[in-house]
Amino acid sequence: MTNSISKKDKKDWETFLSSNEKLPNKDLKLKKHSSIKTRSIDLHGHTLDDANKVINDFIENCYEEKVNKIIVVTGKGLHSENEKNPYVSKDLSILKYSIPEYISNNKNLMNIINEIKDAKIEDGGSGAFYIFLKKNLKKP
Repeated sequence: MTNSISKKDKKDWETFLSSNEKLPNKDLKLKKHSSIKTRSIDLHGHTLDDANKVINDFIENCYEEKVNKIIVVTGKGLHSENEKNPYVSKDLSILKYSIPEYISNNKNLMNIINEIKDAKIEDGGSGAFYIFLKKNLKKP
């Protein structure tokens, strides 16, 4: 490891200092997220068609209520009736896989969604996922 700073690094630093560009203030970003409005829905026991209708309505209602984060619990598919049918895919017909795919393919829903992520273990782990909604700017 060397103690000297390269000419390129010095030049980049001087360019940054002389420009109007500023680094984002992480403290302000953290403050914004301190008031996250969260809702959750459990889809255990729903058929695929029913679950798609329920999740569609739930996401739209959450957006209208200015919810930031949705926790969707689908389960892991361990007790699914599909396991007994050898002609049905054991992966693709389980809500765990089908619901995120349905959401991703729905343009209306994706217009109000920022991100879909796997849930942390305390929120359901591999049997759940998060949906982060865009900010609803409509006035009530």
